Amino acid sequence: MQFTHEHREIQNTLKRYIDEHINPHVDEWEAAEIFPAHEVFKGLGQLGLLGLTKPEAFGGAGLDYSYSLAMAETLGHIHCGGVPMAIGVQTDMATPALARFGSDELRAQFLAPAIAGDMVGCIGVSEPGAGSDVAAIKSVARKDGDDYVITGQKMWITNSLQADWMCMLVNTSDGPAHKNKSLVMVPMREKGQLVKGIEVAQKIKKIGMNSSDTGLIYFDEVRVPQRYRIGAEGAGFIYQMQQFQEERLWCAASTLQSLTNCIEWTIEWAQERKLFGATLADQQWVQFKLAELKTEVESLRALTYLSCEHYVAGEDVTEWATMAKLKAGRLNRLVPDTCLQFWGGMGFTWENRVSRMYRDGRLASIGGGADEVMLGILTKMMGIAKRPAH
Repeated sequence: MQFTHEHREIQNTLKRYIDEHINPHVDEWEAAEIFPAHEVFKGLGQLGLLGLTKPEAFGGAGLDYSYSLAMAETLGHIHCGGVPMAIGVQTDMATPALARFGSDELRAQFLAPAIAGDMVGCIGVSEPGAGSDVAAIKSVARKDGDDYVITGQKMWITNSLQADWMCMLVNTSDGPAHKNKSLVMVPMREKGQLVKGIEVAQKIKKIGMNSSDTGLIYFDEVRVPQRYRIGAEGAGFIYQMQQFQEERLWCAASTLQSLTNCIEWTIEWAQERKLFGATLADQQWVQFKLAELKTEVESLRALTYLSCEHYVAGEDVTEWATMAKLKAGRLNRLVPDTCLQFWGGMGFTWENRVSRMYRDGRLASIGGGADEVMLGILTKMMGIAKRPAH
């Protein structure tokens, strides 16, 4: 896959916005453990960057997924992991199923404002007792007349302290675990206030991704019209699995630039750092390790681009996207850890750019499906592990 002039123009536009409106404030947002999502998203929306692959009828650009990949990669220029992740939730995690299967009414009410940057969205899948095991969620939506009445909890929810709506996976029947779930659009705020029955129970303090707000959300008899369901009842698990293809590709692509930056920052440091009458960069061990790291990152880039090329062609890329997500998680641990060692004591300081990557990058092997879940999916697709009976 090759980026065209149009891809590069989008990347250049986003890079300018990052340099002028995001990076100057990152340290402040990291300290505050939150960033102004509505303000940042509105700026991105005005540039047409929040709906690159979404239908033109609802404000999107109607482009293929390679443009989302190009955007995800460019977000790696942001000097933290939390803000890019929050943007990715809006563009590639909370909205694909809505855009693909939602009614025109739903898309006008929730998707169009998200593309414009007027609404912040979040995706509600994980729960206190169900993270990577999506089938184990307990939140329930029971029918009452023309409404669903939702009760349950969602945890680890990015953007949830500021979100206007949640694309929520809930159990809508007592059937088999893979056939009883639906995706429902749940309004979270009206005129700036939480909807009745919704409580932000906790703002979760994390070891990294500090500028991203992450919440534990309670739902107590929250009433939502049944017409807010995305697509067919009981198809939510399937829709979410399809949505995961884009999420995994996004996760892989979003690491490419940040990992490259980490290596380049370390090369610059190593060329300046004096050690035993030479520079750190003069040590062959350091040279070889940095060369190995770059090779690993470029291997991930090749796999991610290949996956995207086939996805754009309409193929199921679950296997390749899963591999890319797995590899990205591993490299987000390996690259910052190796580079931090070369920074010595400076790498152990809080403000250091590499130490921030070390903290932020650890999530990549957990969020969006842990490494072990990715391996389980791959072994099933390879035919070396049994698929559970549904």
